[in-house]
Amino acid sequence: MHRLALGLGLVLLAGLWVLLGALPVAAASWGSDFTYADISDRDFSGQDLHAASFAAAEARRTQFQDADLSGSIFTKGVFVDADFTGANLSRVLADRAVFEGANLTNAVLVEMTATSTSFYQVEITGADFTDAILDRYQVAKLCERAKGTNPATGVPTRESLGCR
Repeated sequence: MHRLALGLGLVLLAGLWVLLGALPVAAASWGSDFTYADISDRDFSGQDLHAASFAAAEARRTQFQDADLSGSIFTKGVFVDADFTGANLSRVLADRAVFEGANLTNAVLVEMTATSTSFYQVEITGADFTDAILDRYQVAKLCERAKGTNPATGVPTRESLGCR
């Protein structure tokens, strides 16, 4: 009888594991792993993706509006034309990532580490880069288009970048 109960328990656990492993992207949550995944054209708007891994992910035109991405890893990720409007990117590690053409309007990028990262033609109105670690060249280019104040933190974009 004990073996039967143990066997039934294992079958139930295996079934639960399969169900949880088969969750759609829409059910992504804290600590999700999208390493090396192609998530282009997906919609993660408003989701809690705290501490997720997007390392080397292909995320072209992906929607991240108002998502919590704090503490996530974006290393070597490609976020061309992605929309991060109002997203929380605090403490994100984004070294060698590509954000070309991305929309960072009103995003919070406090304490982000983004060395050797490309921000070519990004929209940063109202973005807060306070204490972010960025290459000097990228900061100079971002300062050319910096304007607005972040509605969540109250910090002006130019001030957060240290623009003159």
